Amino acid sequence: MTKESILIGLVSISDRASGGVYEDKGIPALRDWLGAALTTPWQAVARIIPDEQAEIEATLKDLVDHENCHLILTTGGTGPALRDVTPEATLAVADKEMPGFGEQMRQISLRFVPTAILSRQVAVIRKQALIINLPGQPKSIKETLEGLKDGEGNAVVHGIFSAVPYCLDLIGAPYIETDAAVVKAFRPKSAQRKAAE
Repeated sequence: MTKESILIGLVSISDRASGGVYEDKGIPALRDWLGAALTTPWQAVARIIPDEQAEIEATLKDLVDHENCHLILTTGGTGPALRDVTPEATLAVADKEMPGFGEQMRQISLRFVPTAILSRQVAVIRKQALIINLPGQPKSIKETLEGLKDGEGNAVVHGIFSAVPYCLDLIGAPYIETDAAVVKAFRPKSAQRKAAE
């Protein structure tokens, strides 16, 4: 059995990064984390765009409808500031909302900062793609994707990526596998595939 490749959209939403005022740190952090976490072949389609709702919507639609990405991870634009419109743009292109992802991200971040309640990350499904808004800081991105572990490496709080592979299965996207040392993908036994001989 050959492993399918998955196309992943990485979108950094920032007026200053898109304008070249400072170097984007979100997309490199996502690439590094996915490189460590995924054992399935994958490719990234990256975009750095400003906090403009119409442009965010157009980018998400393009990544799903034309680039054929099955997973899109955005970073930035999820706070309460006037320019933060990533959740609104994400909901505007959605077929279904997946509220558990945002709830779990806030739960993880609340262990570190009380201001996590100000974050408005959402996750949605558009066609056969899962779109997830992540926090803007590389450390927070890693924590929310991977979860929190104790000294022995056991999960104390599950990261959201544990549920991503099975969600992709359910919407007809490619089957992806993870390195359990980074984040263990949870699937019912009936949904697990045997490893290639």
